[in-house]
Amino acid sequence: MRITRHRRWMLPIVAAAATGLALTACTGDIADQEAGDVDCTDYEQYGTFDGARVTIGGTILDLEADRLVESWSDFSTCTGITISYQGTSEFEAQIAVLAEGRNAPDIGIVPQPGLLQRLAAGGWLIPASQAVEDNVDEFWSPDWKQYGTVDGTFYAAPLMASIKGYIWYSPAEFEENGYEIPKSLDELKTLSETIAATGAKPWCAGFESGDATGWPGTDWIEDYMLRLHGPEVYDEWVTHGIPFNDPQVAEAFDAVGEYLKNEDMVNGGIGSVSTIVTEAFQTAGLPILDGECSLHHQASFYETFWNPDGGDANTVAPDGTVWAFLLPPAEEGGPQAVTGGGEFPVAFRDAEEVEAVRAYLSSDTWANNRVGLGGVISANKGLDPNVASSELLKQSIEILQDPNTTFRFDGSDLMPGAVGADSFWRGMVSWITGQSTSQVLDTIEASWPTS
Repeated sequence: MRITRHRRWMLPIVAAAATGLALTACTGDIADQEAGDVDCTDYEQYGTFDGARVTIGGTILDLEADRLVESWSDFSTCTGITISYQGTSEFEAQIAVLAEGRNAPDIGIVPQPGLLQRLAAGGWLIPASQAVEDNVDEFWSPDWKQYGTVDGTFYAAPLMASIKGYIWYSPAEFEENGYEIPKSLDELKTLSETIAATGAKPWCAGFESGDATGWPGTDWIEDYMLRLHGPEVYDEWVTHGIPFNDPQVAEAFDAVGEYLKNEDMVNGGIGSVSTIVTEAFQTAGLPILDGECSLHHQASFYETFWNPDGGDANTVAPDGTVWAFLLPPAEEGGPQAVTGGGEFPVAFRDAEEVEAVRAYLSSDTWANNRVGLGGVISANKGLDPNVASSELLKQSIEILQDPNTTFRFDGSDLMPGAVGADSFWRGMVSWITGQSTSQVLDTIEASWPTS
């Protein structure tokens, strides 16, 4: 597989109000250019279009939005399709309203399977073309394909991905104190207790995220549900095959509570247990840099937060300033199970140029182009892990591509919005601030939609 990637200066950012989305970050408009300096071999299969335009909306902002736009620059040049991207933090709240009013973008990059299901139920989505489905069958696992499928109809291929459940730590601290990477949940508990016995608080955590405050806590619960009870029970939980207040869910909450609700375990470098709710998730792990805490639970994307002032003073590597290991299985030698997230480009307009863009975004060519620009990963099996921009991202790609890895999508993203993006988030806040496990689980259970 040849990877052709030509970088160039971004074209001028333009205002694009056609979809009505509130613009908060990057808008990219890739127009027709001369293709003489671009090798178009990889793009011949998509055809050529004279004057075609495709609009894309999503939640991807700032530098990542710039890189997204750059990832289809050569495709646009070679096919003649002008692509305009609009990133907004209001995308998830607005997209259903825009779709109902027939004012949605041609393509929406949806970050939650639950939202994709809602849009499909509204009758607003265009099923994916055969070319998109062929790519998914070739480059993605059946688990990933099902997240873009509703009632037997395939609507969207996966795009990027993230692995959740990493435990960030300082390699220097571990070496100095003779700490070993735990191989089971019991060993993780022993490690935490060993650190706490020195008078330090081993864990640091933060749930604050504006209107989404609480979501980092849901990641903890999801990781423990998968490891303690396995993928089958996890699937039953996220689909309400078992109630939210099932004893197995309570067990996961109480296991997490041994860290997050324990004043001896958190919140190192920040304060008491109550500060978890007010500490921003972006800064919650930084006390590791000052030796004020030792462990922080957060996804692969947290790599970008270790240098909050820019630059590269703090390195992410096995022998660097910080590194990470996956939350271990319940028992040593148990199966590798991970939770994660991703996005799905759904279509609101039925047109050949729209499906050409979606076919490209589902291809191994796009995955290698985008990951090579830095900062992200994909579970696309045609992706070369060596193009990743860091050792951690390379490792994450290899984990996702390993056929022995059990992957499950972030549970709150699979649940109905009234639960996954509302009562579950709020329940984590109530739980940390004093409510019992049973109270919180009963409240969340009562919020589950009846139809």
